[in-house]
Amino acid sequence: MPRILYAIQGTGNGHLSRALDIVPLLQARASRVDLLVSGPPADVQLPFEVRYRYHGMGFIFGKKGGINFLKTFWQLNSAAFVREMRQLPVESYDVVINDFEPVSAWACRLREVPCVALSHQSAVLHDAAPRPKDDDIVGRAVLRHYAPSTQQFGFHFQRYEPRISTPVIRQQVRALTPQNHGHYTVYLPAFDEETLVKRLRYLSRDVRWEVFSKHSQQESEYGNVRVRPVSGTAFTDSLARSAGVLCGAGFETPAEALYLGKKLLVVPMRNQYEQTCNAAALSQMGVPVVKNLKDKSLAIIDQWLQQDTVIPVEYPDETGAVLDNLLAEVSSQKALASRF
Repeated sequence: MPRILYAIQGTGNGHLSRALDIVPLLQARASRVDLLVSGPPADVQLPFEVRYRYHGMGFIFGKKGGINFLKTFWQLNSAAFVREMRQLPVESYDVVINDFEPVSAWACRLREVPCVALSHQSAVLHDAAPRPKDDDIVGRAVLRHYAPSTQQFGFHFQRYEPRISTPVIRQQVRALTPQNHGHYTVYLPAFDEETLVKRLRYLSRDVRWEVFSKHSQQESEYGNVRVRPVSGTAFTDSLARSAGVLCGAGFETPAEALYLGKKLLVVPMRNQYEQTCNAAALSQMGVPVVKNLKDKSLAIIDQWLQQDTVIPVEYPDETGAVLDNLLAEVSSQKALASRF
């Protein structure tokens, strides 16, 4: 059985949430699985030992709908990144599996060690995946070179080609019984609490909103808007009981909302190429997309509130099969290489 290094991007919650399901499956298929997490601290805590914790190259959310590039580049320490990359012993593992994690990816590139991408970003970069009408060449280049890989397996909202699988839906979510308690769950981490409360209250006084904010440390209420700190359990519970979900155009939250049969509307983060591509994919499926929370967009959100359109999806539990295919392909390539 192989020794595996599983490297995970720690920015945001999606990569770590997916790891909750993937790590036990890897452990059942390997003699040893070491975890690496890089980036700023996230809201999701892994119940597994993490062997390597690195600074990496993470993105910091702003408060006006996009990435705060000033803070992002301020926390980027190039000397530390190079040191981490040189110290990581990627050659000690039979397989390096990478979920959009730059330290291990560049360490593999430096030592000419194969790096297998298992990520949503791999699917986004595939030619078969949807792109926005005005494609961002620079954004696409950043996404492609942020964590380079030699083989790619991806997850997306639909199976656009054989190496792209449907989303990893956490077992915690698969076990839920969806209900409708009438409120709308909101997760827009690039907007601050004040902006969200002001815009949501402007929309309607009759709609109950449960807002989960990365910028709030304690729970508070403003009329029909309840603001709560981000908590995995509380958010999942709110999601399951919601009438609908208003969120960014990330991957895991929209996928879980679709899986639970919730009506969905997304606001892609500004200057974030991956979310622009996700928005294009969701729009093709019939999910409403707005660019911001200005008055024109609020009119679209108001129309969405009046409708009950749910996009049907089929997301089977196939993560184990994906890992089997990945490990079989890696083993086959190693056997082929040893013959020459």
